[in-house]
Amino acid sequence: MKIRFSFLIGAILLTSGMAFKANAAEGGTKLIQVGISDVFIPAGFDSTSDAYVVASGVFPNGCYRWSHAEVTHKDTNVHEVRSMANVSQGMCIMVLVPFSKAVKLGKFASGKHTLKFLNGDGTYLEKSLTIE
Repeated sequence: MKIRFSFLIGAILLTSGMAFKANAAEGGTKLIQVGISDVFIPAGFDSTSDAYVVASGVFPNGCYRWSHAEVTHKDTNVHEVRSMANVSQGMCIMVLVPFSKAVKLGKFASGKHTLKFLNGDGTYLEKSLTIE
């Protein structure tokens, strides 16, 4: 009787482990847009240097991992930035996870530039960057 019970428990654990792995493999990761709460813009960029900013925010749980930023140049002086993260499917630690990443913007012409950091829900954070 003891052997059958041990065998039954082992079979349940084995199949539940396989099901968990199958669900994780099926779900994989999703790429989603995440919000930015603050942006640091260093000074001293000129038209020959690559401009960058440091974007920071908070992921809602431990399943989020920074992926990349997408920069769209709307015109010469207006630029939109979307921050993207990979979200793994499955069990996650449920804590807020702060992040801070450098975002390369590229070379800009001299003058004042408007940067819009889109949050994915229709809102955005707007900052100015002056290129000498």
